Amino acid sequence: MANPPRRRPARDNPLSARSEEVRLTTANGRSPSSQRWLARQLNDPYVVAAQARGMRSRAAFKLTELDERFHLLATGARVVDLGAAPGGWSQVARAAGAGTVVAVDLLAMPPIEGVSFIQGDFAEPATVARVLTRLGGAADLVLSDMAPNTTGHAATDHMRIMALAEAALDFAVSVLAPGGGFVAKLLQGGSEREMLRRLQRHFASVRHAKPPASRKESRELYVVAKGFRP
Repeated sequence: MANPPRRRPARDNPLSARSEEVRLTTANGRSPSSQRWLARQLNDPYVVAAQARGMRSRAAFKLTELDERFHLLATGARVVDLGAAPGGWSQVARAAGAGTVVAVDLLAMPPIEGVSFIQGDFAEPATVARVLTRLGGAADLVLSDMAPNTTGHAATDHMRIMALAEAALDFAVSVLAPGGGFVAKLLQGGSEREMLRRLQRHFASVRHAKPPASRKESRELYVVAKGFRP
């Protein structure tokens, strides 16, 4: 990576623009759980800010906040976004000045200017080869905000997201340049400790964080690893 990471001015805080609470005036046949979800969306300042700024998801602010804290996104960096759809993290990486952004997902994703999209399974060797070709070299940063559909059973959901994170780490180890970084979503539940030990074998620095954009009731946290050692 030619240019070192650099500090950028702090971005606007979506919470500062919070308006009065919006209330649903009619159920329109929605179940109580659907009504609660819709009310939460309508009153979520990150959702409102994402829509106002043309971001594809509120999750974009999670990466923004992690980047402000850990200085992950450097000008000219080669970045891979795993499980990218709908594309919020890819948008942030590109806007931050990443030189090459390759997004990968099993689902289709509408194009984003300056982002190369691959529809496929990142765990397949053929997909790994395509990613490296699109990058034009080893990656400087691998991102994963992947999460499986929840079952409502905490232990099952924890193990499923940890399996995704482990697969993302396997991918990162195979494509990262020396000194590169890795960010992945986890769920608190106990088995994340083993992954943290594995990360410490591969990276000089391993931290975990819960960005402000993560909902307070969520058990999600992010692992941030820097200084990849092949």
